[in-house]
Amino acid sequence: MAAHLLTDAQMRHFIVNGYVTVTTELPAQFHDAIYEKTVTVFDKEGNPGNNMIPRIPEIQQILDDPNVSGALTSLLGPDSYNQPHRHPHYNPPGSKGQGMHQDGGKRWSHHTRRLLVFYYPQDTPIELGPTGVVPMSHYYSTREGAEISPEQPIIGKAGTVAFANYDLWHRAMPNSSEKKRYMMKFLYARMSEPQEPTWANEETEWANGTTVGPTEHQEMFRHLWNWHRAVEDSDAHGTSRDESLSGLISSLNSTSESTGLQAAYEMPRFGEKAVPALVQCLQDESEMTRRNACYALNAVGTPAADALRDALKDSCEHVRDNAAEALGDLGNKAESAVPALVETLADASGSVRAHTVEALGTTSQSSPIAVPGLVKALEDPHDGARRNAVFALARIGQNAIEAVEGLQNVLFDENRYARGDAVHALYRIGTPAAKAALLRYLETTRWCPLTSKESTF
Repeated sequence: MAAHLLTDAQMRHFIVNGYVTVTTELPAQFHDAIYEKTVTVFDKEGNPGNNMIPRIPEIQQILDDPNVSGALTSLLGPDSYNQPHRHPHYNPPGSKGQGMHQDGGKRWSHHTRRLLVFYYPQDTPIELGPTGVVPMSHYYSTREGAEISPEQPIIGKAGTVAFANYDLWHRAMPNSSEKKRYMMKFLYARMSEPQEPTWANEETEWANGTTVGPTEHQEMFRHLWNWHRAVEDSDAHGTSRDESLSGLISSLNSTSESTGLQAAYEMPRFGEKAVPALVQCLQDESEMTRRNACYALNAVGTPAADALRDALKDSCEHVRDNAAEALGDLGNKAESAVPALVETLADASGSVRAHTVEALGTTSQSSPIAVPGLVKALEDPHDGARRNAVFALARIGQNAIEAVEGLQNVLFDENRYARGDAVHALYRIGTPAAKAALLRYLETTRWCPLTSKESTF
């Protein structure tokens, strides 16, 4: 398996640029067959959308390819989840392309918990309208990200698979050829917080004597490298010390998002001393200031957990909301805050409850303490809280055995993605009762990919 994992150089490229590509080991004729079948399905039936794999089941072999599964393990850990959202993207001959956009955006986290996966079943040179990406733009939540670096096309032979951060700015480029261009998009999620490096990691230090990416953002990149290695940031890397804590706090409020990001990731050198001022920033009316403060609190790490826990009781809604989101981004470093997060499930604000539920999926993975509250949240009137509860229980997995009955009811939810996540939650719980509920559901809802208006039986 190690031979198929990403290298340190590939991980550094992903951390800086937000994407990395591999090529499957499958032969060219395999991709030709998928391309022709895709053309047939589109011409006769239209876009199959989320039913892409049932309609063209050979695509699953792409996701099972050793180079693809190795990259997924490297970036998301060994138990990554192919979420229910899949979509074949069609770029017709002569198209003018798309505008630059983010699929995620404003998630207030730079940690790799979701990935876009793009598969190209045909050779995709620049004239065919490949996916264009903006390197390093996944760190940005404003339009500044769309212009932070020159657009790069993802070009390659049939069988090329790209892995992109969910927040990376991207678009379909113009197709100036006479050939149809297809790309199969998948959304993958990390289910377990990092415990150790999951790529072919040989070097412990981020830079290792060389500068990768812009000099001013080395601390941001180092933080992501350490996060993937399950190592807390420390003061051992010798950053410049010519700016005061108050100066960095002031920079968090800059109108330049790049300046704010740089300041946020300089905070670990002040350690716990920076926490009170950063938590005070959560009171700010500026969303960018609060977002930058959350990045900084997560860079500081474990020392920020207690102050964020206390902020869950603040009278201001957006303070509680941001505190819950920041605790969730701390993941298992904020396990001490789980009881307080469970109490916050009763918050009057639907947004606070939604972020609290999401936070429990990353902070409480080692025990069932949050499960009763999350089961109750499956019936929350706030759509985000309800959907996040399903996904949080999936992340908790084997510790969520008390959730089986509640998840059975979600299998018939009006939201297709809540249903899909409930299936995966039952699979990860894995008890006989969970498996029985799952098999009953799958048997009664099975879909025949061969049935069409020309052949109904």
